[in-house]
Amino acid sequence: MSVSLSTDMDDPSAIPYFLWDEPMTVLEFRHRLNTSSPPERTRLLAKLLREARDTDVWKFTSPEEVWRRWPELSPHLGRRRGFWEFILDRWHKEGLIGK
Repeated sequence: MSVSLSTDMDDPSAIPYFLWDEPMTVLEFRHRLNTSSPPERTRLLAKLLREARDTDVWKFTSPEEVWRRWPELSPHLGRRRGFWEFILDRWHKEGLIGK
């Protein structure tokens, strides 16, 4: 079965490109982020941080939430971990998060 992936994160019926291995619509992904158990939410947020473009991440979460949940998210980020550490550290030093 072929699934058509999308970069349109404003279309609730679109299947985000970063969910290529676990197809669900934007609407379903948002719903699962909001209603899942804490471990499942961590898994989904880590997938988002690992697979999505940084500009698309903020359509589903906030820098403050990622900062707060960093200890549980960071072990699941693979090669993207350094990128997010750099960004979060810079924003923290500039007083934009974690005040």
